[in-house]
Amino acid sequence: MQEKQVTVSNDTFRLDLPFFVLATQNPIEQEGTYPLPEAQADRFMIKILVEYPSPKDELEIVNRFTESNDLPKLKKVVSKNEILKMQEMASKIPVSDDIKKKAVKIVALTRMNNDLTYGASPRASLSLIRAAKARALIFGRRHVTTEDLIAMAKPVLRHRLILSFEAERKGLTNDKIIDELIKKI
Repeated sequence: MQEKQVTVSNDTFRLDLPFFVLATQNPIEQEGTYPLPEAQADRFMIKILVEYPSPKDELEIVNRFTESNDLPKLKKVVSKNEILKMQEMASKIPVSDDIKKKAVKIVALTRMNNDLTYGASPRASLSLIRAAKARALIFGRRHVTTEDLIAMAKPVLRHRLILSFEAERKGLTNDKIIDELIKKI
């Protein structure tokens, strides 16, 4: 993923920018799918939890896909060049040293937490800052705030933490632990 290339046999193909990977994991049916090893999961920037749709939305899904074979036409909302420009803009958003220190502290605290068998790697610090920059851009700000950092902590960290057996037995979750860590910054 991070290499932005694919190798098939002896041939390597560079992937066009913007390049990103979206993956899904269904927690119910795991036959044929397996959780990624920690080092591979760490390469994903964020993990978003998707809830079931509301009954109203689910009815819309049922209606849309059972009344006709015609799929809705997709319309382009952003071009490849616009995505690249937004990525460039996000990368240029300044982050104060104070915010950087908070990001590093949150990640470092995951490695000192007794409820975790494994904490987050330095890659998590990079992802946390990058995600906070993107959020600041989305909200039209020209700088990153502590609010951006806190808002992105769970999506960036939740898949990078491995709970200890004791923590699981106590009913803790990665998100609960992240909430506690945030209080310490």
